[in-house]
Amino acid sequence: MTKGTNFLIFMVDQLNGTLFPDGPAEWMHAPNLRRLSEVSARFANAYTPFPLCAPARASFMSGRLPSEIGVFDNAAEFGSDIPTFAHMFRKAGYRTCLSGKMHFVGADQLHGFEERLTTDVYPADYGWTPDYRLPGERIDWWYHNLGSVKSAGVAETTHQLEYDDEVAHHAIRQVHEFGRGNDERPWMMVVSFTHPHDPYVARRKFWDMQKEGEHLLPTVKAFAYDDQDPHSKRIFDANDWRSYDLTEMDVVRSRRGYFANISYIDEKVGEIMAAVDAMQQTDRTAVVFLADHGDMLGERGLWFKMHFFEGSSRVPLMISGPGVEPRLVADPVSIMDVPDTLAELADIPGEEFRQCTNGSSLLPEMNGQSGGRPVHVEYSAEASIAPLVGVRSGSLKFIHSEVDPPMLFDLSRDPHELTNLAGMPEHAEAQGRLADLVAEKWDLQEFDSAVRRSQAQRLFVYEALRNGHYYPWDYQPLQKASERYMRNHMNLNEVESRNRFPREHDG
Repeated sequence: MTKGTNFLIFMVDQLNGTLFPDGPAEWMHAPNLRRLSEVSARFANAYTPFPLCAPARASFMSGRLPSEIGVFDNAAEFGSDIPTFAHMFRKAGYRTCLSGKMHFVGADQLHGFEERLTTDVYPADYGWTPDYRLPGERIDWWYHNLGSVKSAGVAETTHQLEYDDEVAHHAIRQVHEFGRGNDERPWMMVVSFTHPHDPYVARRKFWDMQKEGEHLLPTVKAFAYDDQDPHSKRIFDANDWRSYDLTEMDVVRSRRGYFANISYIDEKVGEIMAAVDAMQQTDRTAVVFLADHGDMLGERGLWFKMHFFEGSSRVPLMISGPGVEPRLVADPVSIMDVPDTLAELADIPGEEFRQCTNGSSLLPEMNGQSGGRPVHVEYSAEASIAPLVGVRSGSLKFIHSEVDPPMLFDLSRDPHELTNLAGMPEHAEAQGRLADLVAEKWDLQEFDSAVRRSQAQRLFVYEALRNGHYYPWDYQPLQKASERYMRNHMNLNEVESRNRFPREHDG
């Protein structure tokens, strides 16, 4: 790409990557994402580094595993001293902007973005801190529960629809501002939606778009609770499964609502891309589309995320732009690799930044070379009692925890992860090799200790800060009304000329 290329990055929440084997699945109503896939490098086996929102996003921004930067769960602070790709672009002279969710926890709600157009949809404080000292404790006021499945259906609006409507509105307005050319800097904008995250409630328009078919039921039927692996059992318990009697219709309606909200997101992406085109920015703008993590969608009886199974940990990733050759990439990769990839695509001399990351540029894979690097995944939040870690290497996936039996799957032969190969003599060599990769990457005793220290400190601080006057860290968007439209310190002729596009004599 040429220097000065703009970057438009779409992030969505909880989008299952198995639905994007080569762009959107055939039955999916997602015409805008399908058009984007046709001009993109498409990563069929992209993974989250952590199947939960805040840690995954911190890793995506920084190019480092969450455990390396202390973001252990959805209430762990993302340190202001950690370089992000927003800092990288900003230092290189880009105008950097965020519209939407990024689930930053802490007083710093920008992390390198010069402008933030909306508040976040989730809280920025320590209130969602789990506690390893109380294994099995369920915190009802913020834990997921299967009420999202029982209540799936149609509604005109929800707090999440209201939020994403706002995200798209401000993003389009910002694209217009970029296109006017009053600021000559190239731009990088992240547009981050909260859909198709549960609850699985969609507007009628998008609900009615969904086709009947096998995709409305899980491929792998629900296992009995006693037949689940230990971590899955903890997820069931955290989701309060005993309080809900799910029917097949509940499952169908939830999946239909989820797919409907993908169609909703697709429309929003299309509207923003149309604005980019209308402002004559398309030929100079690279576009990235990805998710923070997936959703099990009832496969095996599991919902939401928090596990390393494919539905939860695999995500879509598509990259397009000037000079990018459309192709399907089969090699496993991580969204932790995105920052280094952006640096190389933007031709930013960012050795300082790259020395702070542990990801790798995806340009070799985008150019048809085979990467072959192992992909690392970890988890240490609600429903866990000790850290879980995983490695995807080639077709093999290995899952390890100090408190659970290991799991090993060969995804080329067993894409639904139904046969645990761990402990089988004929797979001992492969298991040993992947166990060595785990030991090289993590000191699990120190990982566990760090999580416990962090949790205890945050729980203490949160309780203290809730006494007396409480000052929230939630981002408060500054609208600067006195600088918008026409005001008496402005020249009307200049206002009209500066804000029109195209200009009066541009045709």
